[in-house]
Amino acid sequence: MAEPLRLIKKYPNRRLYDTRTSTYITLADVKALVLHHEEFQVVDVKTGEDLTRSVLLQIILDEEAGGAPMFTSDLLSQMIRFYGNAMQGMMGKYLEGNIKAFTDIQAKLKEQARTLHGDNPAMSNDLWAQFLSFQGPAMQSMMSAYMEQSQKMFQQMQEQVQGQTRNLFAGFQFPNFTAPAGAEKTEEKK
Repeated sequence: MAEPLRLIKKYPNRRLYDTRTSTYITLADVKALVLHHEEFQVVDVKTGEDLTRSVLLQIILDEEAGGAPMFTSDLLSQMIRFYGNAMQGMMGKYLEGNIKAFTDIQAKLKEQARTLHGDNPAMSNDLWAQFLSFQGPAMQSMMSAYMEQSQKMFQQMQEQVQGQTRNLFAGFQFPNFTAPAGAEKTEEKK
């Protein structure tokens, strides 16, 4: 039988209280729960609001500030630009899917290492390092090609939507609007 979801209460003084252990915990303890794949929920003790995401984001922020950041400033800027954009939901699913695929590959490699070398974590880590050194460049090349293809497909989709919009509104006159240069030529080609 599965244990019920672990409840962590967050108090106004920013302290976290683990109801399972009846102790106050730190963000480092919450990070340990994540690393051990324990399911939990953080709630505001006054409002009952779910604060799990904000606590997880705080852990990521602390890790990023810790000296070995995972995200570049450019990547973070790009992510910020997706908020409020029509592609926001798709971007979240895209990142989630890619991280899941990467995690699945890592789990399979760990299982293969366990089969070959037993429960020796040093050998498992060594095998993972070897895999990345040999396959890393190939995976990066494959991901770059995938990203270029995705970008081209997106640009084509965007051009089609713009063309359809132009066709839809071609007969309407809008005040203070002049068609962009070359718009007529684009329509003639189609």
